[in-house]
Amino acid sequence: MNVQTQIKRTAAEEALLAAFAERGTKLPGDAKVAERREEAVLLLQRGLPNRKVEAWHYTDLRRLLSAVPSFDAGGPAAPRAPLLEGSFVLPVLNGVATPPLAIDGVAVSKVADRLADGSLAPLLRLEGSDDTVSAINAAFAADGFVVDVPAGAEVAAPIELQNIQAGGQVHTRFAVTVGEGAKATFVERQAGEGDAFVSSVSHLQVEDDAEVLWLILQEQPEGANHLGRISLTMGKRAKVTLFVMNSGGKLVRQELRIVAEGEGSELRLRGVNLLAGDTHCDVTMVLDHAAPHTVSTETIRNVVTGRAEGAFQGQIRVARHAQKTDAKMACNTLLLSDEGGFSAKPELEIFADDVACGHGATVTEIEADHLFYLMARGIDEKTARGLLVKAFLAEVVEELENEQMVDALEARLNTWFAEHG
Repeated sequence: MNVQTQIKRTAAEEALLAAFAERGTKLPGDAKVAERREEAVLLLQRGLPNRKVEAWHYTDLRRLLSAVPSFDAGGPAAPRAPLLEGSFVLPVLNGVATPPLAIDGVAVSKVADRLADGSLAPLLRLEGSDDTVSAINAAFAADGFVVDVPAGAEVAAPIELQNIQAGGQVHTRFAVTVGEGAKATFVERQAGEGDAFVSSVSHLQVEDDAEVLWLILQEQPEGANHLGRISLTMGKRAKVTLFVMNSGGKLVRQELRIVAEGEGSELRLRGVNLLAGDTHCDVTMVLDHAAPHTVSTETIRNVVTGRAEGAFQGQIRVARHAQKTDAKMACNTLLLSDEGGFSAKPELEIFADDVACGHGATVTEIEADHLFYLMARGIDEKTARGLLVKAFLAEVVEELENEQMVDALEARLNTWFAEHG
């Protein structure tokens, strides 16, 4: 007789499945959307991933996500002042999109409406058995924004997509298409209050010859669990600057899934992870160079203090026909505490034979000589440490061509270091 041992579900797993059983039929969507949601729940029924799942090796989600709050556990949420003055702001408050703002020449609609008519069903499809972030979001996402920038347009001001919560559970989707030859700047803002559980999935399609600057600013409160993902596809000669800053949250997983699909496309990825207290932050990137003559550079800078733990998993895959690919990746970490830690796992998977690819990773502490040099000139130790940390991060922040954005991010660096330095 064969006896099968059933793994006991955790409190978080039980809560997620119970929530879907209660809410699933009330969520917006046609039959195709309902089918995608059921597929997502089937993946969740197998349990949350642990360290044995390669993509989650540094983030044992089954252990770290010990419980999730109910959907109605939070209070009222309000929009935030935009990061950049003059931006078009599209807020999602506690998972519900506000009436769309009119933006000249840009089509904006609510995800709830696009789920109801089934047009967003293809975006709910999972990419594999380890696609847990998408699965949780696909099961529960009920609203967000769909933004279509037409071909040839140049949006006058940044578009800020806000996902603001005040506790409880929040699951949001954003879907953005930037048409051929168009130019646009987007700020994806993840923030809120309370001990929330948040998932947010963004889709960005950049067509031929288009140019996009996309900033992800994750500044959740210290008790929040945040699961984020952006899926980016680039057309021919498309140019994308993707900047990610994590400066909050208790448990953070930010996934970057990028496909350089068009010949001659260029990606510039820059990341800053500010980790303090008991934060666990995992940034996982998979970048496919799927066409010839594509270029990418990825630079990640991490500052770790307190008992914080972080990880960066960066995989670059070059297809057999993607000749003349130029890809470079670097992950640099500054440890300010003996109790904190950071793991880096850069990977190259190359099937083409005419490429220029490389990667590197470093972990270091503040140089005693540098600190002594500043203190010998009358600068107190905390201020001197702050200057060295800011110099470490300034290189990637100042690469942004938007001066207003650089100033706003540097102000956040100053605030963070004043609290945690």
